[in-house]
Amino acid sequence: MTNDIEIKEIVPIDLEGGTLVNGFPSSGITSAIATESLINTSNFELQANIDSDKFPPISIIKNGMPNYATRIFVNRDLKVGIFSSYLTLDVTMHRTAARMMLDWAKEKKCSTIVSSITVKGSNELDVFGVASTGNARGKLVENGITMVDHATIPGISGILLNEGATRGQDVIVLLVSSNKEIPDFKATSNLCETFSKIIPGISCNLTKLENESKIIEEQLKQATQNTKDLGDHIYR
Repeated sequence: MTNDIEIKEIVPIDLEGGTLVNGFPSSGITSAIATESLINTSNFELQANIDSDKFPPISIIKNGMPNYATRIFVNRDLKVGIFSSYLTLDVTMHRTAARMMLDWAKEKKCSTIVSSITVKGSNELDVFGVASTGNARGKLVENGITMVDHATIPGISGILLNEGATRGQDVIVLLVSSNKEIPDFKATSNLCETFSKIIPGISCNLTKLENESKIIEEQLKQATQNTKDLGDHIYR
């Protein structure tokens, strides 16, 4: 585990043979909205908080209760863990965050790490995939997800791929195509549906997603703005 980021487990977590999903919004917030929607749709429980001295000092209030801005939710039955974050990490933290996930996945004996990014695309709004190992590429083929032959993958997802290949850890990065500059519901729903293809048992309620996506988007934007305002006062 990297020293810069600490995972504080609330209860013992068993993800052996399971899947870890990266919900850090390092390349747009579509992935963060999609993972938050999965948490709200499926049977996930809060099982760990993630903190760092390098994270902005901020608390997210939900239903009157304080929450860490970055947390881990787990579906025990499906053995799926989701890293959920309201923080858009500075690019200098991307490598540290990716290595933290890889180290924790190894510690918990996770089979696969799944991440995603948004890319500019056509009106088709397709979802493509790239993977770190032959085994992970096989999962894309099995689920009918078109693989990308040439691409540049930035941020946390890029580091997960590079180090996943080196470590022999299965990593899948989904590239969701969007023709809008702002988060759009269709891209988010496509990503959720693709998550449900490669992660057995995960469900995606599109009606609920449409109702919740705008709320989640506003919460993420508010947290980002509050963090920026805080930084302007503390670090200037």
